[in-house]
Amino acid sequence: MYKIALVGKPNVGKSTLFNRLTNSKKAISLDIPGTTRDRINGKVEWLNKIFFITDTGGITNQNLKFQKEISQQVNYAIEESNLILFIVSAKDGIDNDDKYIAKILKKSKLKNIILVINKAEKQDINLNQFQNLGFKDIFLISAEHGIGVGDLLDKISTYTSGVELEEKTHTSFCIIGKTNVGKSTLMNTILHEERVLVSPIEHTTRDAIDQDFFYNKELFTLIDTAGIRRKGHISDPAEKFSVMRTEKAIERSDIILFVIDGSIPFTEQDEVIGGLAFKANIPTIIVVNKWDDVKKDTSTMNKMTKTIRQKFVYLSWAPLVFISAKNNSRIETIFTTLNEIRRQLEIKVSTGLLNDLINKAQINNPAPFFKGGRIRISYATQTQSQIPTFVLFCNDPSWLHFTYARYIENQIRESFGIKYVPITVYYKDKNARIRTDNK
Repeated sequence: MYKIALVGKPNVGKSTLFNRLTNSKKAISLDIPGTTRDRINGKVEWLNKIFFITDTGGITNQNLKFQKEISQQVNYAIEESNLILFIVSAKDGIDNDDKYIAKILKKSKLKNIILVINKAEKQDINLNQFQNLGFKDIFLISAEHGIGVGDLLDKISTYTSGVELEEKTHTSFCIIGKTNVGKSTLMNTILHEERVLVSPIEHTTRDAIDQDFFYNKELFTLIDTAGIRRKGHISDPAEKFSVMRTEKAIERSDIILFVIDGSIPFTEQDEVIGGLAFKANIPTIIVVNKWDDVKKDTSTMNKMTKTIRQKFVYLSWAPLVFISAKNNSRIETIFTTLNEIRRQLEIKVSTGLLNDLINKAQINNPAPFFKGGRIRISYATQTQSQIPTFVLFCNDPSWLHFTYARYIENQIRESFGIKYVPITVYYKDKNARIRTDNK
């Protein structure tokens, strides 16, 4: 895997270049220094070659908020990269921060460094000050307008091996939760490195960060997200982008890790975020973090489980795991549960067995009269979908009472071992009118 890092001072256009190279909007791009704080990875394809690029926070020798942590993240990116794109601004020229970064890069063991002069829309640029930094390869570009980016990619491709990466089937999961419940700590613990900034200050994480990794020789993609707070309390433009990216992260995930702080009482915001997981209708694991901070006896876990089931009744199917991300305690239970979820998602029920179950269920517990009639299910089948989905043909879907829909769903779950994932049951009559129950 060939890795490239974008390095430079704040507000030179690193995130804009990252978004253009990856043909995405992963990185938040604003004219506000310090918007990017963590490392953000993306895949770039050029001339039939594939390589990975990392956006980093801006480096400065000034004593700014989070600068120590940002510099640490940049150092990690430099250490694990094969090529550095040192970004400077044609508009601002060279200052002490640029010279400071140049010294850092020259001290590194990397020989492959390209000086990229961004914001070079104008042609009357004096190159002397940039050449004085002492780097051989220099390219003038405009990341915003795409000027010179193709030539830069041509140069980058000469460094890469050109080996196509094998596409592998893997599971993507995102970590969601309110601010300061330990999402970034959990990500760092899983990856065994300081991958994202961890701070007791709320809203430290702003970007949705993707990271591919192997666990027990299986490939996963982990998507960390910024903490969500009520929209009425969001004023910072970067925080608004963070909320939008959290919602997008959920959309492109196979499974959700919904993290809650088990050491403090649950809040309304926890319930709101749990509602996002329910609305997504994809498998969710409720991760009770900071379990090491809870004073426990033999019944503590059972009491906590009961409380969670009452608070998040709409996620009744979601399995619970109790962990301490800070102490790396019980992290393996997340992956054990992930594997069980994947197994249940692959369950296929034969039409014969399904119809036998539905017929027996109706004999043992006939449907009640509702809205002037009694529903009668005559035929059932499972259809292909991301989650187990069943179509039940009946005389009139409007006669279905919600308690009977719950009964039928529970019969399906118990009989075929579908415990930890949402299922969808469609009730359809001969006129193709549909009543849907998503659980």
